[in-house]
Amino acid sequence: MPHFLDPHMYSLDNPELWVGIGLLIFFGILIFAGVPKLVGGQLDAKAAKIQADLDEAARLRAEAEALLAQIRAEKAEAEAQAADMLKAAEADARTLEAEAKAKLEETLARRQALAERRIAQAEAQAAAEVKASAADLAVQQAEAILTARAATQKADPLLDAAISQIGQRLN
Repeated sequence: MPHFLDPHMYSLDNPELWVGIGLLIFFGILIFAGVPKLVGGQLDAKAAKIQADLDEAARLRAEAEALLAQIRAEKAEAEAQAADMLKAAEADARTLEAEAKAKLEETLARRQALAERRIAQAEAQAAAEVKASAADLAVQQAEAILTARAATQKADPLLDAAISQIGQRLN
């Protein structure tokens, strides 16, 4: 049988009865003093603070997401700029390479032309030296032949002057 149905429970000498009555009186005083309203108000204030914290957290999260989106956009833009810069650098490198190749070919062509001119000058100088040597040799031979003929004939001063001028006129 349950304990609260026992007749001894409601006798005035039972201490449990007085504890129960004291508890009911205590609860009555609390209700009369407005403690449930205070507790409810404090709970409402705590709930409002928690709601404000949640709203702040939601606002911060929205700001963080916006900032993250902005950072991602900036990253994409920076990557695009880096790709453009890389393409431009590669194009510049190809242009510089082409210019350097053209300059090298031009320099080689100039050096080849200079070498060909020097060779032509050397050939012309050698040909001139050969002609001069041939002319000198021809003059010497002609002089020798004419001297031999003149020795057999009598001396002619005009012929001697012409022979001496042959070497000067041929050079």
